Amino acid sequence: MPRTPTGPFAQHAREVLIVDGVRTPFGRSHAERGWFRDVHPNAILATVYAALLARSGLAPTDIEDLHVGCTAPFGEQSRNIGRNAWLHAGYPPEIPAVTLDRRCGSAQTAAELAAGLVGTGTHDLIIAAGVEHMHHVPMTSPAKISELYGDPWTPEMWAQYDFVHQGESAELIADRWDITRQEMDALAAESHHRAAAAAAAGRFDDEIIAMELDGQIRTSDQTVRPETTTETLAGLRPAFRENGSVTAGSSSPICDGAAGVLLASRDAVDRHGLRARARIVDQTTVGVDPILMLTGPIPATDKILQRNGLTLNDIDLIEINEAFASVVIAWERELKADMAKVNVNGGAIALGHPVGATGGRLLAAIVGELERRDAELGLVTMCCGGGMGTATLIQRL
Repeated sequence: MPRTPTGPFAQHAREVLIVDGVRTPFGRSHAERGWFRDVHPNAILATVYAALLARSGLAPTDIEDLHVGCTAPFGEQSRNIGRNAWLHAGYPPEIPAVTLDRRCGSAQTAAELAAGLVGTGTHDLIIAAGVEHMHHVPMTSPAKISELYGDPWTPEMWAQYDFVHQGESAELIADRWDITRQEMDALAAESHHRAAAAAAAGRFDDEIIAMELDGQIRTSDQTVRPETTTETLAGLRPAFRENGSVTAGSSSPICDGAAGVLLASRDAVDRHGLRARARIVDQTTVGVDPILMLTGPIPATDKILQRNGLTLNDIDLIEINEAFASVVIAWERELKADMAKVNVNGGAIALGHPVGATGGRLLAAIVGELERRDAELGLVTMCCGGGMGTATLIQRL
């Protein structure tokens, strides 16, 4: 029996349909061995544009807007990379673009804002995507820019908050929820095992765009390690705090890549002969403590379920970003989630987390898996640096 969500987005907006979702392989950010080490981020994102156009049969001029997430819009990623990647591909300059930053939730927020424009009738066809080249534009770039142009945190902010980096926030979450090193290592090992099994079974084949990288055609991700065990993870040193419990193994690896979805109105689907694969039922964002920072998926999930008259038991599949294992475990404990339907093909700990792009990967992944399982409702939720959380409720058609 179809479940009918009751949230405000479902009641008042035009139907917002997901036509397709794709991503590049995710490559480890490494100066010598990273697959994307010699590739400009414009070219990475342009690959996503090209795949969405080719698979849909749409002309570039059919697209009305481009919404792109990127958390480090500096250097190669500056001056509106969403627009630059479009021009890099040789597509017509009449199509506008916007690049936005909601930290790790940037690509998911790009899709949320695009859905809002489609839902209100402003546009009919939008590509919502994300990109991050974490090797060429490291996460430390803002700190270097601050040396030249000033610190984003004012004395007034420092008077209120003792700001920490995300790794320390992951440790604080482990402290707050009394999460052990062993629990985090177990989740990390399971992420690798699920990702490796999914790749071997071809469950990423429709999602990943084959690319020639580092002299080879790549159709998988560079960071998945099938041989990972809790025993091997137990040998790693704490990564962020002396005598801490969070390690590189229970954290998402720094990666390069891009991902995106094609959103359309029902009119556009009918007019262009497209196949609508799913619809966006509702979406929300929340703010949380900027120090604990990474707990956003807890209230975001709770909020979107409550206003749609649903419980977590009503959701068939869930994708929660594995920024750190402690984030997922704290969410699991608070929401009493059934982990058998969470990140069923592995998560960011195995697949990688090119921060501005990951939200696009999660959306593409959940649509594909809902189809494979003949399931109906999916939830995507992410933690975001600075203390925010995102949630999107999806219904397969």
